[in-house]
Amino acid sequence: METPLLEFFNVNYTYHTISCETLSLKDISFKLYKDEFISFVGPSGCGKTTLLNLVAGLLPVTSGTIQFHGQSNDNHIANIGYMLQKDHLLEWRTIYRNLTLGLEIQKKLDKAHLETIEELLKTYGLWDFRNAYPRQLSGGMRQRAALIRTLALSPDILLLDEPFSALDYQTRLNVSDDIGSIIKEKGISTLLVTHDLAEAISMSDRVIVLSKRPGTIKSIVPITFPIPNRTPKSVRSTPEFNQYYNKIWEALYDENEDFNS
Repeated sequence: METPLLEFFNVNYTYHTISCETLSLKDISFKLYKDEFISFVGPSGCGKTTLLNLVAGLLPVTSGTIQFHGQSNDNHIANIGYMLQKDHLLEWRTIYRNLTLGLEIQKKLDKAHLETIEELLKTYGLWDFRNAYPRQLSGGMRQRAALIRTLALSPDILLLDEPFSALDYQTRLNVSDDIGSIIKEKGISTLLVTHDLAEAISMSDRVIVLSKRPGTIKSIVPITFPIPNRTPKSVRSTPEFNQYYNKIWEALYDENEDFNS
């Protein structure tokens, strides 16, 4: 039986302040397998970003266990790539030097990694802009650059925290299609946090619906489409897409939760 790349066992997380304790996530259990794409949706404040921060090791679990490759991450065996809402490109560095920044920090600025960056730049349409500065790129191009910077580190798991939320609707559709296709082509296991149900459905193999705080798993919806060479854009016109949308919408609102509150 295949060993999960990532597994949560009854994970809880509590925020502590001087005045109180707030339970953010409660009894979270799920598995992420190799090459799988999972999205998390739920009301604002339900702990979606906190969950990604737990995976990245930026926060310690209050109780429960997180395992990578069937082991705890005490020895840092997980290679995590984290793409945030903003691209965080440094305006005083060229696109190429932005993409090498993570390699510089991790002291991996070798020939093999540099060749990977050059390949990604050529494949995803940024080669001619490698010596440009971030301000000279469109929002969609900046997001592609941020993804290439993350992929340059060859992560086992990619974390996406609403990476398209700052883009206008049309650009968001195009960029999510581009990035979704890149992730599928590279076979990178991915966790996406989003408020956009259409985005979650079109990009994912499974969608996990969280309740209002404290966030618990209300529903796990497997997503399949009977079309060859599936892309995020191509599935939006299928009848199955609307069925999944309605199913997840009902799961979100079955307790009259305010999704945008």
